[in-house]
Amino acid sequence: MSFNPTIIINELESNLDVVKNMAITHSPDQAKWKPTPDTWCLLEIVCHLIDEEVLDFRARTQTALFPDQYSFIPIDPVSWVTANAYIDQNYEIKMQEWISERERSIQWLKSLKDVDWNSFLVHDIFGKMSAQLFLENWLAHDYIHLRQINRTKRAFLAKNAISDISYAGKW
Repeated sequence: MSFNPTIIINELESNLDVVKNMAITHSPDQAKWKPTPDTWCLLEIVCHLIDEEVLDFRARTQTALFPDQYSFIPIDPVSWVTANAYIDQNYEIKMQEWISERERSIQWLKSLKDVDWNSFLVHDIFGKMSAQLFLENWLAHDYIHLRQINRTKRAFLAKNAISDISYAGKW
């Protein structure tokens, strides 16, 4: 199978609605509820998605495509959780921010014409990283967090359901 950026860009666009619909909450408690102290709540996941959208995947794809125009900027996603006080943010505002940023990313990606997806940046740890690699990993990152959202919502249901939910099937 050959690399087809249009397919990946269309999937990223499709995931806009998937995340938007999967991440619907019905109470402020649900947005901040954590299955365990070491896991992220839905609010933290959405805040992470915003920072990754803007500061990681869009910025690094742009830098890989146009290395003479943009500088490589190191990131630290783990520290962003506390440094950006994810837990203190407003869930609805952050969801709208992620939606806006994803729409902006899609618009930018669709505007690219005749770019060299093999163009790359040089990462201190990972070495040469192509724009293709970033685009494919952008989509893979979506899938990781869709799974995380799904697990968090299912755990919230399990904690709050009045009935036994084991009839639904093995989780």
